[in-house]
Amino acid sequence: MTRMDTVGTVPTLNGKSDFDIVSTYQSLLASDPDLTMPVAAIEALVLLLAQLPPTLSTISETLDLLATSTAQLKRSIPNPISLSAGTDLFQRYLITTLRGTPLNHGPGGGGDFKLIRQHLLSNGRLFVKRAKEARRTIASYGSRFVRDGSVVLTNGGSRVVGAVLQAAAEAHGGGSPRFKVIYVQSTSTPHSESHQIIRSLRQLSVPVATIPESAVAYSMGRVSMVLVGAEGVVENGGIISRMGTYQMGILAKAAAKPVYVVAESHKFVRMFPLGQYDLPIEQKVLDFRTDVVDDDDDEKMANDGAQLAKPASSPTARSRATSILDSGRWVEQTPAVMERGEYFDKLDSPRGGSKTSSTSSKGPLLATASEPPAPLPPPPSKGTAAAALRANDSAVDYTPPDLITALITESGVQTPSAVSEELIKIWY
Repeated sequence: MTRMDTVGTVPTLNGKSDFDIVSTYQSLLASDPDLTMPVAAIEALVLLLAQLPPTLSTISETLDLLATSTAQLKRSIPNPISLSAGTDLFQRYLITTLRGTPLNHGPGGGGDFKLIRQHLLSNGRLFVKRAKEARRTIASYGSRFVRDGSVVLTNGGSRVVGAVLQAAAEAHGGGSPRFKVIYVQSTSTPHSESHQIIRSLRQLSVPVATIPESAVAYSMGRVSMVLVGAEGVVENGGIISRMGTYQMGILAKAAAKPVYVVAESHKFVRMFPLGQYDLPIEQKVLDFRTDVVDDDDDEKMANDGAQLAKPASSPTARSRATSILDSGRWVEQTPAVMERGEYFDKLDSPRGGSKTSSTSSKGPLLATASEPPAPLPPPPSKGTAAAALRANDSAVDYTPPDLITALITESGVQTPSAVSEELIKIWY
């Protein structure tokens, strides 16, 4: 299993593709930066319901249209976990609201189906409204866990986490907040979402420290609690979240620090992963290679080449060029006998005579200190590891329920074991 998708034909409206579910979803995300993926997908489905073709006259056809459109959305993004949770829950919600409806929605009940269509549309809009209000409710519940003098450790760019911390800061009124935040940022490509949250917290006078992933264990001794978001909450109460959340949970448990997860209930997903490698998405976090030169060396060689290409007009520059040559990183471009400039200076004037000014006999790498060295050939182009690292910056991992203290949703504070009960209530 590589990706969550459903086999089906892309629906058409009025005999042609008038409604593009993918472009509508992307437009909704671009128009509102605070909109999450599952809510944007649900809004796109609601807009689809509003434009149902007149040829659809049964609930079965309508639900099939929603299912195939949802499958198309899932195929359009690399990580559809949170989107799948929201859209599947939305479809189940519509089916539940239709139970007990006294309207005739058979093939001959065309007039009644119009009423059912309006019923589906109004309930869909109500679902979207509740999903948007969930973040505000969670922020009200979660801010009570951020106490005076506490230090909160978090990561990623969860909007719910940002709302909780902002609500805790604003709870002090006009006074200065009495808690601190340690924000774990990616060393490859820091997220713009986290930058926005950090900026807004500092504007509220909240002290925020940013650290790389490698400093989490070092900082754990100062941490009072760990607060993280989730892309999906699975059946056993574990979470699928930004890469690095799992190691934060392990370190927090070893240090006896509580871990709180804030997530909307529309992120509850029917999934039961057995481990890190049982997620229904394709990730290339472990990229085993046999290249002799990795990207780190490529970057160093690129920097070294830029330094060598500059005129060695100062002692520092000459020392830098000499150290690079002596390091052996450019040995394939330097003759083996050419090791030290002083040695060749003596060869040029063995008895105190004048030095040979020509650099052609010495080669471009053996120019004297007063002469600028010729630029070296460009280093090898960067490989694929750095690009893969940037791509994996949006990767996710699985945090099992035994590392989680509590889940904070719009329904209140729950233990991880309560997730399965909630899913049973929704689906069965």
